[in-house]
Amino acid sequence: MKTWLAKKHEAEKGRKWYLIDAAGQTVGRIAVRAANILRGRHEPTYTPHVDTGDFVIILNAEKAVFTGKKEEQKIYMSYSGYVGGHHETTPKRLRRSHPERILEKAIKGMIPHTRLGRAQYRKLKVYRGTEHPHEAQKPQAVNLAA
Repeated sequence: MKTWLAKKHEAEKGRKWYLIDAAGQTVGRIAVRAANILRGRHEPTYTPHVDTGDFVIILNAEKAVFTGKKEEQKIYMSYSGYVGGHHETTPKRLRRSHPERILEKAIKGMIPHTRLGRAQYRKLKVYRGTEHPHEAQKPQAVNLAA
């Protein structure tokens, strides 16, 4: 018996759209669920080296919560490569200016850091409020409690 592996043209045919409401949900739980959908881990046709995942829309990104003291104590660091180019910020500060980046960073860390991962990451759409421009795709709501 041979192991069946998905081909690229087979995976791109049936892409679905999923909708996650982040209001009151934990950042990590949202990120895990979204990363698994982006990678295709929820499908029986999952193949590690092929992008078999679906699109994910996340709404109410500013209402996602952290557990414990992560809101004040967690640090996001970046370095430009230049002298004095080290920057630090906390989720509390990041939430004021770009709340969608909190979820984007969490999800980006959970997908492969390769060309495949970048292709999967492009299927992620994160929005602050409840409005999004993807109504025509008829996204299915995802229940995070299940």
